[in-house]
Amino acid sequence: MTPTHPTESADAGPLIGQQPGSAHMPKWHVNELPSAPVFRWNKLLLMVGPGLVMGGAAIGGGEWLTGPLVTAKYGGSLLWLATLSVVFQVVYNVEISRYTLYSGEPIFTGKFRIGPHPIFWVFVYLLLDFGSFLPYLASSAAIPLGAMIWGHIPLPSNPEDSRRLTWLSCLIFVSVIIPLCVGGKVYNSIRALMTFKLVFVLTFLLFLAFRYSTAATWQELTSGFVKFGNVPVISVEDVNGNGRQDEGEQSHQPKVDNIFSAWAEGRSLAFDISLFGILASMAAISGNGGLTNTPISSFTRDQGWGMGKYVGAIPSMVGGHAIQLSHAGTVFEVNQTSLQRWQGWISHVSREQYLVWLPACFIGLALPSMLSVQFLKRGSVPADKWQAAAMTADSVRDVVGGSLGPMFWYLTLFCGFLILGSSMVTTADGVLRRWVDVFWTASRRLQSWHPREIGRLYFGVLFCYVLIGLSMLLLVRGDTLLVTATGMMYNYALGVSCLHTLVVNTTLLPRELRPRLWQRISLVLGAMFFLSIGGLATAAELPKLKAEFQKMFATAPVTPTAAQPAAR
Repeated sequence: MTPTHPTESADAGPLIGQQPGSAHMPKWHVNELPSAPVFRWNKLLLMVGPGLVMGGAAIGGGEWLTGPLVTAKYGGSLLWLATLSVVFQVVYNVEISRYTLYSGEPIFTGKFRIGPHPIFWVFVYLLLDFGSFLPYLASSAAIPLGAMIWGHIPLPSNPEDSRRLTWLSCLIFVSVIIPLCVGGKVYNSIRALMTFKLVFVLTFLLFLAFRYSTAATWQELTSGFVKFGNVPVISVEDVNGNGRQDEGEQSHQPKVDNIFSAWAEGRSLAFDISLFGILASMAAISGNGGLTNTPISSFTRDQGWGMGKYVGAIPSMVGGHAIQLSHAGTVFEVNQTSLQRWQGWISHVSREQYLVWLPACFIGLALPSMLSVQFLKRGSVPADKWQAAAMTADSVRDVVGGSLGPMFWYLTLFCGFLILGSSMVTTADGVLRRWVDVFWTASRRLQSWHPREIGRLYFGVLFCYVLIGLSMLLLVRGDTLLVTATGMMYNYALGVSCLHTLVVNTTLLPRELRPRLWQRISLVLGAMFFLSIGGLATAAELPKLKAEFQKMFATAPVTPTAAQPAAR
C-alpha cells in the first residue's frame, strides 16, 4: 500500500475534501468510526480509562491543602462552591472528549483550528497556562518527605531546613520524569500511578473516617456540598445598643450567612473578603481545574477510543518504540451506521465521567476536609496552607495515641507526599501534552518528522521543562500568595476554555454530532461561574499580590515555601 503522506500510514485514510476551521492547520483524514464497547456492569473496571486517571489526579495538592484550610475555618458550609465547580467540569470533560471521539485530536489542537490564527491562541493560552508551569508542587511535596526523613516538620524559615528543602524539592522534581519514561505509552504509566494513589489514599483516609470520625462530621460535610448561597461574612455586634454599627464593633470570628436568606429577609451582609483568594483556589481546583482537565481528551485518544484508534499515542522512552502519533486527526462520515456507533461512544465517555470521575472528585475533597473538621479546632487559621496539613498530621497522631500514634503521623505525611508528588507528575505531563500536541500538528517543520518521532519531541520538551523547573526552584522564592494568584488564573483559564470548547464543538463538528442545548447552556453557565469567581478574587487579592511581588523582587531569592495546591 502506498502512503498518502510521507509520514502517515495508509491506515489513516484519505484526506477530507472541504474542512471547517483555520486553513493554517493540516487537513483531517477520513476513515470509518469503530464500534463502541458494549457496556456490562460486571466488566466496568475493564472499561475504565481516562476517568480513572483524572479521578486520581482530582485528589491533588489543592484538595489536600486548600480544601482543609477552608473547612478548618468554616467547616463544610462553603463546599457548595466545589459542587458547582465539579458539576460544570464534568459537562466540560464530556464535551472535550466529544471532539476527540470525532477527530482523534485532543481538544487543545481543536482550539487552535479556530480563527483568527493559531499564533493568536499560542499567546492567549501561554498566559492562561502560566500557573501550570510553576513547579511549586515539588517544593510542597518536599515538606512531608523531609518530615518523614528528619522526624519533625521542617520550617522554610529555618536556614538549615530551607537549604535541605531546596535540594529535596529539586530531587522530587527530577524524579517526575521516571513514570513518564516507562510503560510503552506515557498514559499507561500515569494510569498505573493513579491507580496506586487512589487505592492507598482512599484506603487510609476511609479507615480514619470510619474509625475516628463522627456522624456529625459527615453530616456537616455532605450537607455543605448543597448549602448553595452560603458566604463568609463579618459578624457585627451592636455593643452599645445604639442600633447601628460603630467603629470597633466588627467581630472577625469565622461566620457564614446565606445570601438568599438575607435577601428574603431584607438584610444586608458584610462580606469577609480575607479568604476570597483561597475560596477561588478551592473552586478552581475542585476536580481538576484550569487547563489540567484537557489531558482527558488526550487520554481518550491514547486509550484508542473513537477515532483515536487511527491517530496513535505518545510513547514512553522505554518500551514504546513501536508506537507512533499521526500529525493530523482522522474523522468519519456521518451516516446511519456511524451515528449509531457515535451514540455508543458518547454514552461510554459520559458513563465513565459520571460514574468514576464525578464521585472521585467529591470523595477527593470530602476525605481531606474530614480530617480538618474532625481533628482541628474550628476557626483555626494556620499561617500557610501546608501548616494546616502539618497540624492535621499532629492531631491524627494525638487522637490515635499509644504506640500507633507515631505510625499514623508518618502515614498521614506519606499520604500528603503521595498526593503532592503524583500531582506534580500529572501537572508536568498535562503541560507537555497540551503544547506538544499542538505544535506536532501545527508546525510545518514538525510535520516532516515521521510519526514514530513524537517521543523525540515529547522528551526533548520534557528535558527543557525540567531544566526550567530546577532553575525556578533554585532561584525564585515561592510564596503562598503566589498560589492564590495561580488559583485565580485557573478560574480564568477554565472559564475561557468552556467558551472556546463550545465554539469548537459547534463549528468543527457536523451538526448531528454537536452538543445538545442543555450542554451548551451548561458550558456558558460554567464559564460565567469561573470568570466571576476569578474576578472577585482578583479584586480582593490584587493589592496584596502587588505588594508581595514587589517584596519578592526587592529581596534576595530564598528557598520556595511549601504550598502550591492549584498546580496539578
